[in-house]
Amino acid sequence: MTEAAELPQAPEAARTVFGEYFPEAVRYAELLADAGVKRGLIGPREVPRLWERHLLNCAVLSEVVPEGVTVCDVGSGAGLPGIPLALVRPDLKITLLEPLLRRTNFLQEVVELLGLDHVTVVRGRAEEVLGTVPPVHVVTARAVAPLDRLAGWGVPLLRPYGEMLALKGDTAEEELRGARAALSKLGVVETSVLQVGEGLVDPLSTVVRVEVGESPGGVRFAAKRAKAARTSRTRRRR
Repeated sequence: MTEAAELPQAPEAARTVFGEYFPEAVRYAELLADAGVKRGLIGPREVPRLWERHLLNCAVLSEVVPEGVTVCDVGSGAGLPGIPLALVRPDLKITLLEPLLRRTNFLQEVVELLGLDHVTVVRGRAEEVLGTVPPVHVVTARAVAPLDRLAGWGVPLLRPYGEMLALKGDTAEEELRGARAALSKLGVVETSVLQVGEGLVDPLSTVVRVEVGESPGGVRFAAKRAKAARTSRTRRRR
């Protein structure tokens, strides 16, 4: 018996959330339950709760993502939350950023199989692609790192007045309090904790929203970003 055989039937909420892209969501769930487990991208114990804990939990993030923006999913891993978000929001231009080759291979396969033309897979760490990947309106992340460290990676990738949306658990408020000093140094001007997925997921998904001003990442990252951009232009001219 394969891990895919243990995948439960999609709940009714999945049809509501994914709409016309429900068949693609089912295919993605099957890939996670089979190839995702075999390649070590998710644990086998996660398969029975893939829908509620992972796909739906991530898809409802769309409630707080503005229309028609660019998104970078930092540390995308097996594609969470980036792939579910892409399935429910074809209006977005999404970059899945992931440093590990076996994960980016999986992500590229999923993107091609599901026909997600508005999604690009990039292999690299956030600090490495600074200045080479165009700044985005929104950075997303889930289960990547504590908020202060995550912000250090994600915030510098933002455009001025952009926002980072991090899916967090019960410790969201506590993490936010502990990260305030670090966030301030990164040019963050507003923070909030949101609950999304009313009537669709239980418990509700918790999102930490971090909004930046005109200098995402602060002064230090502005200089670093400019230097990286100059280096990239020099390489292209050669």
